[in-house]
Amino acid sequence: MLDTLIIGGGHNGLVCAAYLARAGQNVLVLERRGLVGGAAVTEELAPGYRCSTASYVISLLLPEVERELRLHEHGYKVLPRSPSSFTPFEDGRSLLMGPDAALNHREISKFSKRDAEAYPRYEAWLSRIAETLEPTLMQTPPELLPMPGSWRRRGLAHKLRNLLRGRSVLKAFESLGEDLPEAIEVLTGPATPILDRWFESDELKGTLATDAIIGTFAPPSAPGTAYVLLHHVMGMAGGARGVWGYVEGGMGALTNAMAASAQRFGAQIRCDAPVARILVREGRAVGVQLADGEVIEARRVVSNATAAVTFGQLLSDGDLPAPFAAAVKRIDYASASVKINLAVSELPDFIARPNEGSAPGPQHRGTIHIGATPEYIERAYEDARRGGLSERPVIEMTIPSSVDTTLAPAGHHIVGLFVQYAPYALKGTSWDEQRERFADRCVAEITRYAPNFERSILHRQVLAPPDLEARFGLTGGNIFQGAMPLHQLFTFRPVPGWSDYRTPLPGLYLCGAATHPGGGVMGACGRNAAQAILQD
Repeated sequence: MLDTLIIGGGHNGLVCAAYLARAGQNVLVLERRGLVGGAAVTEELAPGYRCSTASYVISLLLPEVERELRLHEHGYKVLPRSPSSFTPFEDGRSLLMGPDAALNHREISKFSKRDAEAYPRYEAWLSRIAETLEPTLMQTPPELLPMPGSWRRRGLAHKLRNLLRGRSVLKAFESLGEDLPEAIEVLTGPATPILDRWFESDELKGTLATDAIIGTFAPPSAPGTAYVLLHHVMGMAGGARGVWGYVEGGMGALTNAMAASAQRFGAQIRCDAPVARILVREGRAVGVQLADGEVIEARRVVSNATAAVTFGQLLSDGDLPAPFAAAVKRIDYASASVKINLAVSELPDFIARPNEGSAPGPQHRGTIHIGATPEYIERAYEDARRGGLSERPVIEMTIPSSVDTTLAPAGHHIVGLFVQYAPYALKGTSWDEQRERFADRCVAEITRYAPNFERSILHRQVLAPPDLEARFGLTGGNIFQGAMPLHQLFTFRPVPGWSDYRTPLPGLYLCGAATHPGGGVMGACGRNAAQAILQD
């Protein structure tokens, strides 16, 4: 019999499988699609053009996962982006930023000399907080609140482990010293007042504010958005702190390396194997039934799916305690993101920084921010809050082929657009009516800054929130397997009292981004879940 059966071959499921197999367990991963990777995949957009369909850049992946799973031996390679950020403005100016401190100072000085002096201090301050808190990503969160005994039975071993985790977190916060009050604001508050205290130029504040709203249905003025600012300086993918890069061959090259690592350790992987339900016998998860009726039994089942799918679709009524089931139904999956993938015949030629020949310039290598001023972002959010699509959307544009020549024919390029705000449910209309219209709006917005852009498009793919849900199993189209405000983070993820990857159903565990530390291609959820399983 199998030791462990994992539902879903996304990156966390593959990481969990690799660690369990490395420990000697007999592991099987079941993936409903024809390829592994979940939302971190490389797929053909058109003959000769390959794109990272959903997730598109890397930085947060744990160095421990890279090293322990020997991902580089299986073809994983990070291509750094320098510069890493380009923001064109309507007045013809632009802001270019990256790991080069001298470049940042020159570029920011165009808008504010005071901000140019403050920026290195801002990054150092964020980095201190991030470095202190990063170890908590690799730990099971402690229970911080006195949950009622009826919510969960807790033995002596559980209580002792919880005490040790709590002391570890307390020491991390103590080590912040004088940074602690501001760190609390970063973890819980809005991004806008923090950026306003540090900087005066809207051009810089808007560019940085985009880091605070990625994947969220909230403006930077909303509580909880400051936490996402930390992602700007977290992670060591490729060996450099906070430098976001492209994976050579697209994000699928990373998850293919994870799958190869798991298989080297002895795990089995089956694609085209959708799970219809989790089998429960005598109050314990004992296996699954596939959509074609096949039954596969195992000593334990681990779900990489969202909490809504795992508990609401794969289990039957009565398999879970009623209060827990009710808490799962309260999880917020609000989403307002669209991913658009394009194949183009030439690079965009920005008015603010014209091309010099056909070769990629510094403005093409990193993330290109369209609509990056605080007022613009707030206005775009307000459109969506009322149930509509942003009249002028906020766009993160990437051109991975400017660095990775394996993705498109010579001279042609792959362009990815991550767009906000676009709600899952639209008021008075539907995505079937609006999908292509909204894509046209996004293309037109970019063309205002780069006049050749619209005519360069050869092929396009538009994935609205319902498409992200249907294609990748992301409930509500939420890229994080659940929104990430404070009440759905750390010890409260996926629900209070159950942040240790276990569930009320014995034999059933969670390993996906529905658990701590949440979304992003980190591998932390899968690694932490494997540790919990091996501990049991």
